[in-house]
Amino acid sequence: MTVSLNWLPETAFIYILLFCRIGSILMLMPALGEQMIPARMRLTFALAFTLVLFPLLSRTMPVLPTEFSATVALIFHEVAIGLMLGAITRITVMATQVAGAVVAFQAGLSAAQVADPTQNGVQGAVIGTFLSFVGVTLIFATDLHHVALAGIYDSYMVFLPTDPLMFEDASQLAIKTVAHAFTIGIQMSAPFLVFGLVFNLGAGILSRLMPALQVYFLLMPANIIVGLLLFGLLLSMMMGWYLSSYEEHLAMLRGL
Repeated sequence: MTVSLNWLPETAFIYILLFCRIGSILMLMPALGEQMIPARMRLTFALAFTLVLFPLLSRTMPVLPTEFSATVALIFHEVAIGLMLGAITRITVMATQVAGAVVAFQAGLSAAQVADPTQNGVQGAVIGTFLSFVGVTLIFATDLHHVALAGIYDSYMVFLPTDPLMFEDASQLAIKTVAHAFTIGIQMSAPFLVFGLVFNLGAGILSRLMPALQVYFLLMPANIIVGLLLFGLLLSMMMGWYLSSYEEHLAMLRGL
């Protein structure tokens, strides 16, 4: 009795092709691809998720090419699609950094800088880092990462491995996503813009009425205290706005 292994090269090729896109997306996906998660855990999850999707997507994948250059082209195609989709989704979390920077500036805490693990250790305002952590926690708490995983599966219904790459459309979508993330960040921090305007206007009027008094030096503690109190009161509203925007963006990517 002989056992044929002719199916093995075709199966390995399809699995690697699936892993190229899935691994690239998960490497940049918010919450699931954070740098604070050990690399081995992220790699294991990507391999396991590829194994789950393998029986569902194997029939839609192309056959193993006879030429090596065609195989490399397909792998590059899948990696490029994964990086584009993952990077565009990662841009959405910039809203927390924009909101944190505005809040920190208006509350007098812009000098408090800390490394943000969600942004590859880049220095940022401590409030922005806190909002990033809260955003990641709420994504898991509200099961939005399931929507992201469903979006990975749906991407194979829209971007077939044999279709040409749409770099122009991807660049336009990236620009719109950056503008949308900036808009959401400003909307999240809009009450602090009003607070900063009123507070600084009042401090300016007081300094004109009492030139000998160090108004800004005396009002700095009050600025920080009121800013932190306002931040605590509006935190739920800010993160609710952020989650709604993130869910809408995931739904848009699934419907491309």
